Amino acid sequence: MPANQLAIVTGASTGIGLELARCCAQAGFNLVVAADEPQIERVAVDLRRLGGSVEPVEADLATTEGVDKLCAAVGDRPIDALLANAGVGLGKAFLDQDFARVKHLIDTNITGTLYLIHRVGNGMLRRNAGRILITGSIAGFMPGSFQAAYNGSKAFLDSFSFALREELRDSGVTVTCLMPGPTETEFFRRAEMMDTKVGTEKKDGAYDVAKVGFDAMMRGQADVVAGMKNKIQTTVANVTPNEMLAKQHRKMAEPGTAKS
Repeated sequence: MPANQLAIVTGASTGIGLELARCCAQAGFNLVVAADEPQIERVAVDLRRLGGSVEPVEADLATTEGVDKLCAAVGDRPIDALLANAGVGLGKAFLDQDFARVKHLIDTNITGTLYLIHRVGNGMLRRNAGRILITGSIAGFMPGSFQAAYNGSKAFLDSFSFALREELRDSGVTVTCLMPGPTETEFFRRAEMMDTKVGTEKKDGAYDVAKVGFDAMMRGQADVVAGMKNKIQTTVANVTPNEMLAKQHRKMAEPGTAKS
């Protein structure tokens, strides 16, 4: 079914985004892949080996200018699937963080993501067809001590995805939220969390997580939590007081908790 359809994948240079792009290419989608680093050019070369066209766009999706650049690259072509995956993390105590990095996290994870969904989603709604996958996180289920802004941003996205899905219920546009747990990507190194328990423990594979999300999007499913351990964790989180969840998160994310 996806043959010659067009998908946009953001944050596609590494990790879950790269593997989501791979899933799209394997399914027959043509691709526009975006990231804020030159590596996206090499990714496009590799993905083309799977068949179909792959157009790379290097853009900072934390800015409206970056989102506009991505949309300009797509032009008037109809977008059949938007996989809004771009996101950044940030470890350490909130008051110890450089606020410029906090703002960049919010601009990337929330503002830029919503602006892109607003632009692309309106085109889908006019055609009454399209699929949107938003990469949320199980982190959105718990107050993130030593990841406070990041977990807050994911709580926003998890909530937003369900609200948008309900607003589009009677249309041909579906919204799916992928909620991974800790995944083997560059995330924890970039977030300066390699001295934490969560940064150093065994994680889920990026392709496995992406495939779960891609398949859920293709089915038009509302949400999917990748991994049985993460499913149990979210179930427990729903009935655990927030104060206790915050204390538990400290044990995973506080600097100096890495396994020796």
